[in-house]
Amino acid sequence: MTSISTDPRPLRTADLGTLVIMCWSRETPEGDVPFLLACSLGDGEGGPEATPAAVEGLLSRSGIAVGDGVLDATGLPDLPVNLLVVPGAAALTMPGVNAQFVPTAQWREAVDERGYACLIFATRPWTGGEPGEAEAVAAFANHEDTLRTSAQLVLPVRSLRT
Repeated sequence: MTSISTDPRPLRTADLGTLVIMCWSRETPEGDVPFLLACSLGDGEGGPEATPAAVEGLLSRSGIAVGDGVLDATGLPDLPVNLLVVPGAAALTMPGVNAQFVPTAQWREAVDERGYACLIFATRPWTGGEPGEAEAVAAFANHEDTLRTSAQLVLPVRSLRT
């Protein structure tokens, strides 16, 4: 008899290395769409070779599959991945991650208008250029290898309630 384990992969945080979050918005006829790219710099203990397995382990602990197309998380309130946006700051949180970043004004406007952001969580480590340079981010985020081996989610935006 064969059994398949549904336990998530073990998380080796030492292999994750530095996790960076980059935000941008893309102009469409219906208005700007906000995007987030999360990826490791590949500087963990196991180097860039260990990064994909470490990121997949992190994602699987949150119930997120890699390469499964786009997951619309706007209707999944129990998914443990959150995007909190407050004036001048934002944070992507999930089990094992609390990544804070300063969004651009254009990204913030798009998030405020749409109420969501499109997250690309890459298992592939950052491959060059300075993180944050628009052309380098676009080239990496749109690369076939990045998209094929990433988790892609539409995340609802949460804010602090007053």
